[in-house]
Amino acid sequence: MEQYVIKGGNPLVGEVDIAGAKNAALAILAAAIMTDETILIENLPDVRDINVLLEAIAKIGAHVERIDRSVVKINGSTIGELSVDYEYIKKIRASYYLLGALLGKYKHAEVPLPGGCNIGSRPIDQHLKGFRALGAKVSILHGAIVAEAKELKGSHIFMDVVSVGATINIMMAASMAQGRTIIENAAREPHVVDVANFLNSMGANIKGAGTDVIRIKGVEKLHKTEYSIIPDQIEAGTFMFAAAATQGDVTVRNVIPKHLEATTAKLEEIGCQVEEFDDAVRVVANKRLRRTHVKTLPYPGYPTDMQPQIAVTLALAEGTSIVTESIFENRFKYADELSRMGANIKVEGNTAIIDGVQKLTGARVSAPDLRAGAALVIAGLAADGITIVDDIVYIQRGYESFEEKLRSLGAEIEKVSSEKEIQKFRLRVG
Repeated sequence: MEQYVIKGGNPLVGEVDIAGAKNAALAILAAAIMTDETILIENLPDVRDINVLLEAIAKIGAHVERIDRSVVKINGSTIGELSVDYEYIKKIRASYYLLGALLGKYKHAEVPLPGGCNIGSRPIDQHLKGFRALGAKVSILHGAIVAEAKELKGSHIFMDVVSVGATINIMMAASMAQGRTIIENAAREPHVVDVANFLNSMGANIKGAGTDVIRIKGVEKLHKTEYSIIPDQIEAGTFMFAAAATQGDVTVRNVIPKHLEATTAKLEEIGCQVEEFDDAVRVVANKRLRRTHVKTLPYPGYPTDMQPQIAVTLALAEGTSIVTESIFENRFKYADELSRMGANIKVEGNTAIIDGVQKLTGARVSAPDLRAGAALVIAGLAADGITIVDDIVYIQRGYESFEEKLRSLGAEIEKVSSEKEIQKFRLRVG
């Protein structure tokens, strides 16, 4: 099993380029099979989730050609299998986007119930409700969701809860349904907009993405396109908080500053200087940071995927901070790991109360999920001494070249796979 070994105490300084958005890319790759023509997708992040989904798409018969690390060509004309293998689904939750894509194109799909990070229950009832509203018969058979319809018909769908996954899945299926579909209480996240823009570039007719009402006029078929994925706002935010926690000076490049507003506002609130450019944001922290309160909310609120990163930063800030998680009920599993490093953090229900300490100290910790794993790396970068982060397979699901990018900013971090390599690192860094 691979681990990160980190010697903390260096402020991160320099510039870092942000990859394409994983959450947009996963849905766009699924949507790419909805035409029989060839799709070219650029700015793809080279992370485990993406590579697993591309394998799943190839396995059902689509032609997948990786041009280079960030560019792929997909042609869905050769798909012969409408049932997705459980092997892929248990690795990544987002394989469920193949439901909306296959149902829209072939009016039939079979996808096992999803896996992914264990951060709480993420029910898919809203997806199924949407498919049923479009006229599909949906059942759960042998652990898989089976959706089929003679034809899909546009419908008026009100989402009971704001769900990014359900909004995207219904949008994909509805784009090839007969007539008009209205999705109310839709998710407004940037990656919802990116998927709508991608589908529109293939000939779909979707209006209102980015607002809470999306209107879709179904089309008979979709066509080829070339498309570049938006930058990853969560990767950008992670590096912004890494700058804050290590009292550094980092410019994140290839970003859309508007997508980072909730993160930027909190960084300024706790005492960082934040400078925005057209496609970059610079974060400078040159003194001890201040306390704040934060509550996760659907976009444009503070993102749940940035919650562990701000908590780690607040663990070193002056005063008592309160972090409230309103999206997932199981997202504080990193708190015990952080306590091993000397943080003073108490979790009560969906709230963490954090009393800032002067310093954290290196320890051996384990990544419980993707974002918490990245946050523990930030803690290690800010801590005195050596930190070892186990289970980094979670982190590799969503961050491209994470340790290389951190090293380019002055971090002392290495990916290792044995105790011998850890000892070597300890000797080298003294």
